Parts: sequence; structure tokens; C-alpha cells
Amino acid sequence: MRIEDLTTRPDLRRPALELGVVGGEFLRHDVVGDLAASARLAARWPEFFLVLLENDVPVARAAAVPVTFPTDERPELPDHGWDGALLWAAQDVLDGREPTTLVALEVTVAERARGRGVAALALTELKNRARNAGLARLVVPVRPTGKVNHAFESIEDYVARRDEHGRPADPWLRNHERLGARTVKIAPFAMTVTSTLDQWERWTGVRLGDGRTAVPGGIAPVLASVAQDLGVYVEPNVWVEHPL
Repeated sequence: MRIEDLTTRPDLRRPALELGVVGGEFLRHDVVGDLAASARLAARWPEFFLVLLENDVPVARAAAVPVTFPTDERPELPDHGWDGALLWAAQDVLDGREPTTLVALEVTVAERARGRGVAALALTELKNRARNAGLARLVVPVRPTGKVNHAFESIEDYVARRDEHGRPADPWLRNHERLGARTVKIAPFAMTVTSTLDQWERWTGVRLGDGRTAVPGGIAPVLASVAQDLGVYVEPNVWVEHPL
């Protein structure tokens, strides 16, 4: 396994993105998430866009952004989680602030390479990159992967689940804890996707009615109103911090 970044291997951007996305198609349409379009991240922070290669073939990617945290105006990690981290990164660039913290936005592993510790390798390398860049911490707005099977359960109750060894029941949270991370707080509205009912049906294959409906790839239900022709998905995350 070899790890490259887009500073030295910009040619890896396209094959890395072809590894797919986590969650449903609708997650591509989070409005703030448009800031995270690969071309923007690759152009601004190529050193934090990692590609993991096996026999010179991409099997995983990881992307992160540096932010200034904590400050007097930012005493806590944002309730808006993933979206909030992107807004902070954009604000810091515009304001010319020196970053102090690295935020891991995603770790995506090809299906054929899962279950082999590849995600842990990517997270460990992000920790190394943060350290080498002189940053003080690595934080992650974790999307609990197992919650797709518990869409109607509150994020607080789901995070409290433990296995027989007292570890987080969620596999992705458990992976972070195994690497030494501690849970900091819940981000109750980390990503928000809003659209018409027809659009939701195209994205998910589900025709929404009034109220809450679980959709494929969602870790929370979509709240819909037929009268308003509106469906709103609000996804929670869990902020964790990795010691450096």
C-alpha cells in the first residue's frame, strides 16, 4: 500500500473520485457541500487530498481542510458539523487566518478493499500530515455508517449503543476509538439537503408523503410536506478528536 497526495500526483484526482461516494446520491446536493467539489479542494489543499494505492491502483481516498480552531469566536466545534467545517475553511482563507486544526471531511474505501484496515491507514496518514504542517489537532465530523439501519433513532441514543466489549456499536465510530479518538459532541445538523418531492423520488426511488420517511443511504429520515412540495433531510454527525 502506498499513499500519494495531489501535490505530487494530480493525475490521481479523477481515478480517486471514481471510487464513489458514501451514502445516497442526494448527499451530493448539500448546498454548502458544493464548496467541497474536488477541483476546489485539490487546487487549494492538494497536500491534504490523499490517494491510497495498491499495485498502483487507487483503493481509497481521504480529504481534509485546515481551519482556525479554537478562537474566541469559535470556542466549540460547529453544530453544523461537515457543513460548518467547510464554511470555517472558506472564511479563514478569505480572512487570511493561520490554520491550527485539520478537519477530515471524508475517508472513502473501495468495496474490494474494505475490512483490511485501509481506512485506519488513511486516518493515521492524515494525523501525520496535520503534525507535519504544525497543526495542533485532527478532528472529524463522523458519519456513523451503521445508522442507515436505524434512521428513526435519535443520534444520541444511537451513539450510546455499545457492543459486548463496551466499544461503540457503530463500526466507523469504533474504528476511530481504536485509533485513540475521543467523542467531543454531537453535530445535530451536519448536512442539509432540500428539494422537491419529484427530485427526491429521482434521487432515492421513494415517493415521499407527509411526515418522516427513511430513504436508501440516509442515516436520518426525510421530513416532507406534500402541500409545500418539499422534502428536507438533516443529517447528524459525531465530532471526534484524534490526539496528535
